[in-house]
Amino acid sequence: MKLNKWIYFYRENGMLDCNTYLIKNEKTMIVDVGLDKNLPLLLAALKEDGIDLHEIDLVVNTHLHVDHAWANTPFKEKSGALIELAPVQKEHYPISVRQTSRFFGLEPIEFDEDGLLNTSINLGTEEVDIIHTPGHSPDSVCFYCKESKALICGDLIFDCNTGRSDLPGGNGEQLRQSINKIAELDIELLLPGHMDIITDKTRIKQNFEYVRANVFPWL
Repeated sequence: MKLNKWIYFYRENGMLDCNTYLIKNEKTMIVDVGLDKNLPLLLAALKEDGIDLHEIDLVVNTHLHVDHAWANTPFKEKSGALIELAPVQKEHYPISVRQTSRFFGLEPIEFDEDGLLNTSINLGTEEVDIIHTPGHSPDSVCFYCKESKALICGDLIFDCNTGRSDLPGGNGEQLRQSINKIAELDIELLLPGHMDIITDKTRIKQNFEYVRANVFPWL
């Protein structure tokens, strides 16, 4: 589904999957390719939107939990895109990939990165800031698209909820701090890793207020 001139949204398909986002500009970046077995569904949706798989330059992740990064390598093999990590994701790879998978009784799905990201990604006319937002996991980052005022936030915050803070490396206080930091941004599209997106600026502000009042006390 095309959300604006550059950003596309692909909804998660069941358990151990996640929402996927694609930014198509002079360079093209895909965020969180999700579950391996659902990759054919994602590829079909991309094709339906007229996305040429081989024009995708980068595969990136909001964090490296299995439901977000399982299909990284298969997607790279099919598209030729490079997998790049934020430095904090490289640092916390053992926790987010190995320890968290074993927490759920799963064998870790390992992958190799092709390079490390800087603090921002220049896709052309869309500049994407990378913001470290620990709490759900120590390696969590958000991608803030300055021109579109869109925030791809992974499992930091959802519609009326937040990500868990009880997984390996999670921390409730860090999650609160990260959400408060992100709430200061000018956001017109809130694009979480699961469930619904929020496309109204007023509704986004109300969502931050709701989460502070009703979810923060439980973190």
